[in-house]
Amino acid sequence: MSTRRRFSGDFKAKVALEALRGDKTIQEIAARHKIHPNQVSTWKQRAVEGMKEVFTKGAERARGDHEAEVRDLHAKIGELTVERDFWPKGSSGEPGEAPGDAGARPSQTQLEPSMPAASSEPILGVPQAQG
Repeated sequence: MSTRRRFSGDFKAKVALEALRGDKTIQEIAARHKIHPNQVSTWKQRAVEGMKEVFTKGAERARGDHEAEVRDLHAKIGELTVERDFWPKGSSGEPGEAPGDAGARPSQTQLEPSMPAASSEPILGVPQAQG
């Protein structure tokens, strides 16, 4: 019993192209390559069906790849814009820091809201100065 032969895609394309040219009959092509004529006809039919995809899917795939790339770039731009706007300029060690601005971070008192002046509650047991 013989084993089943397997053909590469290049070989199938070569045989299908030869059948599409029409120089030789399918019988002649099959005899030359030692394959069954039905196999030549099948490969020829698949080649014709595949040609539609080459011209339509190729353009759609390229457009889809381009749109995906644009979407990724827009997301990165948005991320970088938010990062730039979030960190105050001149803050040390954070993204968006200007060179040479180390130590220009706002002090803790500038970041916290001030206490109301009319408060009579002592903070940590120390009475507030009246003024």
